Amino acid sequence: MDSLPLGSVYLDGRWAAPESRETLPVENPATETEIAQVPACGAADVARAVAAAGAAGAGWAATDPADRAGALLSLRDSLAEHHDEMARLITREMGSPITFSRRVQAGLPLKVLEGFVEALTAQPDAERIGHSLVVREPAGVVGAITPWNYPLHQVIAKVGAALAAGCTVVLKPSELAPLSAYFLTTLIDALGLPPGVFNLVPGRGTEAGRALAAADGVDVVSFTGSLRAGREVGSLAGAGVKRVCLELGGKSATVVLPDADLTTAVTDGVHSALHNAGQTCSARSRLLVPRSRLDEAVDVVRSTLAAYPPGDPTDPACRLGPLVSRTQRDRVREHLRAAEATGARQVAGPSQDEIPSLGHYVPAGAWTDVPPDAPLAQEEIFGPVLVLLPYEDEPDAVRLANATPYGLAATVWSADQDRATSVARQLRAGQVDINDAAFNPSAPFGGYGMSGVGRELGPHGIHEFQQTKSLQLPT
Repeated sequence: MDSLPLGSVYLDGRWAAPESRETLPVENPATETEIAQVPACGAADVARAVAAAGAAGAGWAATDPADRAGALLSLRDSLAEHHDEMARLITREMGSPITFSRRVQAGLPLKVLEGFVEALTAQPDAERIGHSLVVREPAGVVGAITPWNYPLHQVIAKVGAALAAGCTVVLKPSELAPLSAYFLTTLIDALGLPPGVFNLVPGRGTEAGRALAAADGVDVVSFTGSLRAGREVGSLAGAGVKRVCLELGGKSATVVLPDADLTTAVTDGVHSALHNAGQTCSARSRLLVPRSRLDEAVDVVRSTLAAYPPGDPTDPACRLGPLVSRTQRDRVREHLRAAEATGARQVAGPSQDEIPSLGHYVPAGAWTDVPPDAPLAQEEIFGPVLVLLPYEDEPDAVRLANATPYGLAATVWSADQDRATSVARQLRAGQVDINDAAFNPSAPFGGYGMSGVGRELGPHGIHEFQQTKSLQLPT
C-alpha cells in the first residue's frame, strides 16, 4: 500500500495532483486506526476527468472488440497475479474476513472479467430484423459511482462492462474503501490504454458523486449504494436526460418449502445472511419457514450462528468481521434496539452487548416475533441480522417474500425442483437461486422495485452502456 499514489488522482492516462487540497481518512474498521488518506475531490477534479474521458471517447469507441477483450483479459491476469495482495488490502480497508476476501472480494472479479471477455467474443456485432440492421454502439462517457461493501467487484462490474462496450469511464469509489480502487488503477495504468479511457476521482458522494452524476459530459451514470443516495443520483442524472443504472440493495428472502431438507436449507439461509457481516445487497436476511417447523428452524439457526463469533478479520478462521464504520455499526444497533422495544425477540446469537472492545463489531443474531411490515423485516439493515418469518402455506410464503419494496434476490428450497422453480417464477426478484445453485457472474444481476433499474454482469451488463441503432436497408 505504501507504493500507491494515494495523494493523486488519475486523469488522462497519468497520475496528477488534485485541485482539491482537502483529504479524507481511510480507517481500518477492525482496529479503528487511520491507515491512509486520499483526496476529497470536488466538482473541479470531476470536470477534468469528464473532459479527459470525453476527448478519448471516439478513439476508444472505434477499437475492435477483440482489442477490448484483450485488454480486459490482461487486466484479469494482472489481478490474478496480485490476488492475495488485493485481498489483504480489502480486508484492511473494509473488514471482510481474509478467507472471504480471497474467495469473493478478490476472486469474483476475475470471473466477472472472464464473462465480459466471453461476451465480447461471442455476441454478434449486429442482428437483422426484417429489412433493418440493428447495431449496438458505445453510449459515451460513463460515470461509475461504487460502494464500499464489495469495493473491487463493484468497480470491475461497472468499469469492465463500460470498457467492453467501448465507453470511457470516470470512477468515483466509496470514500470509506478507496484503496483497492487505487491498486486497480495502477494495474490499469500498466495496460497502456489510450489516455483518458479510464479516470479515477476519489471523494465524498455528496461532492464528487453529485458532481459526476450531474456533469454535462457524462452520458451514462451507473450507481450502486443506498436507496436514499440512489434517488438523488437518479434525479441529478435525469435532469440531464442521462441513462441511469441503479443497484440499490434489497431485503431478500430464503423460502423453505415444506418438503425441503430443513437443516440444509436453513443452514444455507444463515450463511447467506451473514456473508461479509451482512453487508451484502443480496443478503437473504429474511428466512421464511413453515409455521409448524419454526421451532425446529430456530434450533438450526442457533447451532449455525455458533460458528460466527466476532473475530480478527486477518485470521483465516474468522467468519464475522467488523462493520465498515462506527456510523454503520451504530445504525444497525439502533435498528435492533427499536425492534426489541416493539416486541421482537432475539432467539439466536450472543447478546448485542457482547462485542469486542475495539472495532466496529455487531454480533450475529436471529430474531422472531417480527411483524412482516416492521422495519426489521422491511428495511435493508446491512448488518449480521436474520429475521425468521413463519408462513401458513405456499401462497402465503410467496406473499411474504414479495411483501417488501425491494426485489433483488431470493432462494427457494424444495425437494422438487419443478415446484421450487414454479415458486421462484412468482417472486418479484431479479435473481432467484433454486436450492444450492451457484452464483453466475455472467448472468444479469439487478432487481425489481426499489432495488433499482438496469442490469449488471455478462452481456446484459455490457448492453447497459450501449445505444441501439436501427439501420433501415433498401429492400
